[in-house]
Amino acid sequence: MLVALNKPFGVISKFSPEPGKRTLADYVPIRDVYPAGRLDTDSEGLLLLTDDGALQARIANPRHKLTKTYWAQVEGAPTEAALAALRGGVDLGDFVTQPAGARVIAEPAGLWPRDPPIRYRAKIPTAWLEVTLREGKNRQVRRMTARVGFPTLRLVRAAIGDIALEGLVPGEWREVDAEILS
Repeated sequence: MLVALNKPFGVISKFSPEPGKRTLADYVPIRDVYPAGRLDTDSEGLLLLTDDGALQARIANPRHKLTKTYWAQVEGAPTEAALAALRGGVDLGDFVTQPAGARVIAEPAGLWPRDPPIRYRAKIPTAWLEVTLREGKNRQVRRMTARVGFPTLRLVRAAIGDIALEGLVPGEWREVDAEILS
């Protein structure tokens, strides 16, 4: 079984209870499925859940080269030099990222308002980037955009491989065909 969930902002990517926190159990009533990879509490969007350990490993392990596409709302207006740095790999101190896809996009159509909203600053513009990775280290997109001078204010995972977030509102899930990841 493979489940696609639109994980809301503020939800912890685990099923076990956490006092005062929302977890996956608050949204997915299916027993014995587990996240294939992580999505930080302050990130939102597509999270895949499965009851198949081999499939879970295939989705989460960068060795299998499944792309992960993110929409990042960043502070400021990214320069071509910043985009080139993201595309070429960014030295984050503890590792250098693999080359990534990076481009400026319009605000994604159908994007829901975040609750709580991002901070608004009248004198500082924001922009949206689409960032595509084949790896997924802890807080990687946020660290990459900050390193090139454009901190992430909001991060939404839009797709994993050919499975997209389309049609799912925050907290909603659907079963998907695992064959799409082959």
